[in-house]
Amino acid sequence: MRSTTLLALLALVLLYLVAGALVFQALEQPHEQQAQRELGEARDKFLRSHPCVSDQDLGLFIQEVADALGAGANPEVNSSIASNHSAWNLGSAFFFSGTIITTIGYGNAALRTDAGRLFCVFYALVGIPLFGILLAGVGDRLGSSLRRGIGHIEAIFLKWHVPPGLVRILSAVLFLLLGCLLFVLTPMFVFCYMEDWSQLEAIYFIIVTLTTVGFGDYVAGASPNQKSTVYQPLVWFWILLGLAYFASVLTTIGNWLRVVSRRTRAEMGGLTAQAASWTGTVTARVTQRAGPAALPSEKEEKERPPLLPPPPGPAEPRAPESPEKGPPASPPTASALDYPSENLAFIDESSDTQSERSCALPRAPRGRRRNPGPPKKPARPRGPGRPRDQDAAV
Repeated sequence: MRSTTLLALLALVLLYLVAGALVFQALEQPHEQQAQRELGEARDKFLRSHPCVSDQDLGLFIQEVADALGAGANPEVNSSIASNHSAWNLGSAFFFSGTIITTIGYGNAALRTDAGRLFCVFYALVGIPLFGILLAGVGDRLGSSLRRGIGHIEAIFLKWHVPPGLVRILSAVLFLLLGCLLFVLTPMFVFCYMEDWSQLEAIYFIIVTLTTVGFGDYVAGASPNQKSTVYQPLVWFWILLGLAYFASVLTTIGNWLRVVSRRTRAEMGGLTAQAASWTGTVTARVTQRAGPAALPSEKEEKERPPLLPPPPGPAEPRAPESPEKGPPASPPTASALDYPSENLAFIDESSDTQSERSCALPRAPRGRRRNPGPPKKPARPRGPGRPRDQDAAV
């Protein structure tokens, strides 16, 4: 990801966080202030009704009650029968272990012993990756089952001659509706019946749980009135299937975004190739038109350092020079499109830059070396009456 894109995304997330903070503050702060005033009024009323209790003793008692509630104690249950309503029975402990490896962490029950906290560290380090593997497998199998069922519905739509694009949209909508029916609406009615929650409270608990936020203000099975030991384990299995469904939805969205990104890159690659081809063609035409002007002039020929003279030897027959002097004829140059290496060089540079460079710099004609190596020794001419062995001896 580019740095500019990353900074833009960071700015968007920070703006989203600030907006959420302002909304939550406006909604929740008046309720908190009202609750604080009511607590102060109740405390003053208790002190007036019981003058033998000091303000300091009452504060210590309230602190002890708050710590006990944080440890999972229930103030409505007597200590003599607390073992039957323990928050750490087998079902509750199983549910608590499930909240650890699913990273939900409601917080309604917390560990108070050092041994329990130390065990929780190693338990989470091993259990979270293990649950991630299980979640991936269950999500894959669940998503395949749902898509297979929706595939039959797609086949029915195709038999009715529905356009394929509309069928894809309908299948995606059905996938979402079926998942919401199985993992959101049906559990909502179950929690409303079992926990005596309102529909809003049940939906709130479901979304907070399946998104692994887990505030802990609403927890299924945490009520003392709930005496079934298998209720919370069943809730954990619902959490497993719900998280798998959400994972399959996110995987489907990720695959769709990957396909869209791949198609976008392919289209951009095609446009880039067309632009490069057009640039190479225009540059080749400009180069062909500027070819005669790019030949070295007489002044440049005079300023060029002379080549080393050939070694002394018998005079070689030279072709008669023409009386008319002029620039040496250059061999016919081929088109720039015949040389792939030059076409590749034109991809990264604009046609204007290439045309200016071709007009400004002298260009040697093809077939002539700009920096030739040392001259070869000319062959000695053989006379008409000279045998081959004499040439060999010489």
